[in-house]
Amino acid sequence: MSTSKRRIILKLSGEALGGSGGQGICHEKVNEVAQEIKKLYDLGGIQLAIVVGAGNIWRGRDAIENGMERSSADYMGMLATILNALALQSALEGLGCDTRVMTSISIPAVAEPYIRRKALSDLEKDRILIFGGGNGIPFFTTDTTAALRCAELGAKLILMAKNGVDGVYDSDPRQNKDAHKFTKLTHQEILDKQLHVMDLTAATLCSENDIDIFVFDMNGKGNIARAAKDFSFGTLITNKK
Repeated sequence: MSTSKRRIILKLSGEALGGSGGQGICHEKVNEVAQEIKKLYDLGGIQLAIVVGAGNIWRGRDAIENGMERSSADYMGMLATILNALALQSALEGLGCDTRVMTSISIPAVAEPYIRRKALSDLEKDRILIFGGGNGIPFFTTDTTAALRCAELGAKLILMAKNGVDGVYDSDPRQNKDAHKFTKLTHQEILDKQLHVMDLTAATLCSENDIDIFVFDMNGKGNIARAAKDFSFGTLITNKK
């Protein structure tokens, strides 16, 4: 079914849902994020899907550095994203939004399995989709999930909502006060400069499928909704001139 509505993928960091130090699930923070997402949804003319990370619950990299096998660490991270997805669903539904959680790992008592045609149908019915479980296989990040779902569902924009980072820099602005912020980059520049906006698999998927990425700080009031129509306050990554 064709639609005139813009289809957008919102990529949320898990840390944005955490309490002190970005750890655990902070219901106050989850509710605040849900309210900001609803502002985006209420703009109208948008079909919205969300990919959520797990950094507030599980950091697979730390586990691997301490001797855990990579696949096990990644599967634990996938389960953690599902916890975040369910928390976000509850908060959005409390605001009157119609939502569906879909997971790449089959947990039928908890959420629907990800099925592309079902996801497209839900989007056409103006439901907010929340994807948990990553890609369902290890060795891939939730950045790759966002890029893959964007390509599969015919979306052309990923809103990469960062927790306290307002764009892409040539070095870490928290460590280098002279770091330069980019306002616009091409996908090839991201790859050539190794800017680590997202992992290389995700960046390549976006480049090959002409998917724009807007990196911005989600912590400002109204920033999530603003990002759908104003690219002036973050970094836009695009192949378009």
